[in-house]
Amino acid sequence: MPTASTSQILGFTESFEPITSNIYTRRVLSGEFQVVNKYLIDDLIELGMWDNELKDDIIRNNGSIQNIECIPKDIKKLYRTVWELSQRSLIDLSCDRSIFIDQSQSLNLYLKNPTMSKITSMHFYAWKKGLKTGIYYLRTQAASEAIKFTLDPINTKKRLLNDSLANDGENERSGEVVVGHPKKIKIEDAKIDIHDNEEILACNINDPEHCESCSA
Repeated sequence: MPTASTSQILGFTESFEPITSNIYTRRVLSGEFQVVNKYLIDDLIELGMWDNELKDDIIRNNGSIQNIECIPKDIKKLYRTVWELSQRSLIDLSCDRSIFIDQSQSLNLYLKNPTMSKITSMHFYAWKKGLKTGIYYLRTQAASEAIKFTLDPINTKKRLLNDSLANDGENERSGEVVVGHPKKIKIEDAKIDIHDNEEILACNINDPEHCESCSA
């Protein structure tokens, strides 16, 4: 099973893990470069679909192709990212491998929105199946998305214009009429009192447990 470093050098995913994104940026000492799922590109080229606009669509969808309408369903199913796969299936695959391994596996699981019940369920299911390592790392997605500087501004502008025209058409068909612009609220009208949460923000020496700085 390749480690993170050797897999990056050889162009494969780490260990036995599914791919996390069909397009992503790899940062190394010499700089940054884009990594693209070469098998996906080969299939899209064969279908005559691969171009800069489709590349931007994949980047815009954070490396996923599930929400791109022009891509066939069989291609979407084949190139799902790890975030779009059942984690139970990943655990089952790990169980199938375990009988051929004398020690254990570094099984990482991926959840967009982890909860205590989901994590507990995965742990007990893995242990019930006989895995020595129920979970190694739990991977989650960032709360906010990174700015996509690599998008072609011309294609992005064209897409925004098409989306705007499509929305206008839907409003006309539904009989909805949008008049004027949203009301702008002045700062002085909001009447924000900066002292409202003063007690919450202030550190209380008699209650250090509720202060991150003191409790650390």
